[in-house]
Amino acid sequence: MTPFHFEVLHRSKKSHARVGRIHTPHGIIDTPSFVAVGTNSTIKALDSKTVDSLGLQLMFCNTYHLMLQPGTEVVKAAGGLHTFMNRKLPIITDSGGFQVFSLAYGNVASELKSSGKKSENSSVLKITEEGVLFRSYRDGARVLLTPETSVQAQKDLGADIIIPFDELPPYHIDANALKESFDRTHRWEKRSIEAHRLAPNGQAMYAVIHGGLDFDLRKESFNTLQKLEFDGYAIGGSVGKTKKDLQSLLHNMSSYLPQEHPVHLLGIGDLPSIAGAIPNGIDTFDSSFPTKAARHGLLLKSGGDVRIKNACHEKDQLPIDPECPCYTCQHYSRSYLQHLFKASELTFYTLATIHNIHFMVQLMNSYREQILRDEV
Repeated sequence: MTPFHFEVLHRSKKSHARVGRIHTPHGIIDTPSFVAVGTNSTIKALDSKTVDSLGLQLMFCNTYHLMLQPGTEVVKAAGGLHTFMNRKLPIITDSGGFQVFSLAYGNVASELKSSGKKSENSSVLKITEEGVLFRSYRDGARVLLTPETSVQAQKDLGADIIIPFDELPPYHIDANALKESFDRTHRWEKRSIEAHRLAPNGQAMYAVIHGGLDFDLRKESFNTLQKLEFDGYAIGGSVGKTKKDLQSLLHNMSSYLPQEHPVHLLGIGDLPSIAGAIPNGIDTFDSSFPTKAARHGLLLKSGGDVRIKNACHEKDQLPIDPECPCYTCQHYSRSYLQHLFKASELTFYTLATIHNIHFMVQLMNSYREQILRDEV
């Protein structure tokens, strides 16, 4: 198996942007690269062979959900995620730490509108030094997720890149609570890398840099994690309430983010955020944005997205984008797609998702070309 390593091919003369390659046991990831989210080991509406045909080099699967259904022991018995889902290309899994946040405080959108207080209906029973005790959303069973059990689950899944167990505190958390979570998360990450090293299995582990919007804590986090010799770095935790907050944070971090390791931005992949993150040295992004947009009838297009339900598309025989070579644009009109959408036909979700994933892959190709020309 090819050992994990990262090579930088070009550094922009205009910014911190760079073009690189992440080498993994299941192939190369050209960076910058978009990472689509396949929560339950599938991108919604697409099978693995279709995803491969779109050129999506890295896919994100969710450890928490796969632990509960079908169970990581089932995936392990099948030979790991790659065999289980019939994917030949690289996979990254998360630790389940994000679910600590979402189960306790609700989703990101609702959390940003709240005061950072724990939801009354939270499935999280207890957060301790050991880990997180929560009720399964499937059958109510109590599950204890710790750094060690999270790492073992990701070993069973067999992803190329895995994430240490961490906690994602809410945006509105006070300074004392943030520091408490910050310290605990770094102890959890240390336990995670120690568990990982007992059986590396050809997998790489990325550290997760925390600290909220506190620039000093962010740098302290990086300095602490750097000593533990992770294979790459991810930016996690709350990154602010607005895109301006995110860009300010990334701009500050760009001065010390590692030059010799890949850097991943967790859970962010909308187009404006990507445009602002690449010049700050971010290499990969995971997000459900393009697939979720597809299911809601938002079709991505340079120069202006297409909202397929709009009346103007009822008799429109043009494809989503006349210049797009994807399967959907080569075979189907906006008129037909609108009909499928209004009729709630499942075929629409497949065709729309094919187009949006293809758009993201081509967008990242374009960014790499622009960086090579020092235009970004």
